[in-house]
Amino acid sequence: MNLTGEGRLRGVVAAVFAACWLAPQPAPAQEYPTRPIRWIVPVPPGATTDILSRMIGGRMAESWGQQVIVDNRSGGAFVVGTEIVAKANPDGYTIGILLSPHVVNPFVMKNLPYDSVKDFQPVTQVVFVPGVMVANASLPASNLKEVIALAKAKPGQLNFGSPGAMTSGHLSMELLNVMAGIKITHVPYKGGAPAIADLLGNHIQFVILGPPTVMAHLKAGRLKAIATTAAKRSPGLPDTPTFAESGLPGYDTYEWYGIFAPAKIPRPVLMKLNAEINRIIALPDMKEKMLALGTIPNGGSPEAFAAFLDGERKKWGPVAQKVGLTPN
Repeated sequence: MNLTGEGRLRGVVAAVFAACWLAPQPAPAQEYPTRPIRWIVPVPPGATTDILSRMIGGRMAESWGQQVIVDNRSGGAFVVGTEIVAKANPDGYTIGILLSPHVVNPFVMKNLPYDSVKDFQPVTQVVFVPGVMVANASLPASNLKEVIALAKAKPGQLNFGSPGAMTSGHLSMELLNVMAGIKITHVPYKGGAPAIADLLGNHIQFVILGPPTVMAHLKAGRLKAIATTAAKRSPGLPDTPTFAESGLPGYDTYEWYGIFAPAKIPRPVLMKLNAEINRIIALPDMKEKMLALGTIPNGGSPEAFAAFLDGERKKWGPVAQKVGLTPN
């Protein structure tokens, strides 16, 4: 059969199209990762978030045969590190672990360099970190009802410290102020250690921190536990009542850490990351280490994490606006 030039051209085009269609398509999840992964941590080295990142990243490197480089980028009320994740190439080679302030910052900070929803793809929630409210042993109040009564008797005269603005310890105390109708003044610190030092020195009256950071002081009698913040009692403090049990039904706060990738990461790569991180945090020895750090392993699907984040925004946004929270 004779073909004209146009006919031959059409035949070539058809053949090329068919070859492309039938050829094996790229399989990013099967090939990923082929080079080191950058893991952004928006806090300084040594913090619980940093320790967990290195624990999980180390296991990922062992499993995948590629280095996981933990990159601490603190500053700007967590914005510095968070922006790096938002603006990274969405190929799975830059991910980050973000904390509770991620859902609050949009309500209190103007001109964020990213959209906290549209520019991120939730990968999985890693842990919950329930807190405990502690006071100096000399404080004339030993339970939450007595603390509330003391705060009402001395409006504006009591202070609480936190590891920094927008941290769980800060937000949890602000929620107490709202729900109990009291005013205990916030004093931000650069980390939990200086806050504890001032609490021991009786320069402030309260802090809310993870149980492991205050346990030695509780056992020594230098501090006393008032109440724990989560809906259920803390495994490390089984005899300490929750805020809800102490007269504030519905009170349930905690810090959380979760893994995020830039938006538009390929779905197969996203699900490979999700599966691997969930596998690691479910390992018996990893669970034991996480619990020892005062954290409760969680995990789950990207969709479940996204739904959780939506609930956190609805919970903390109105609180942040009502009390006029600022990052400084």
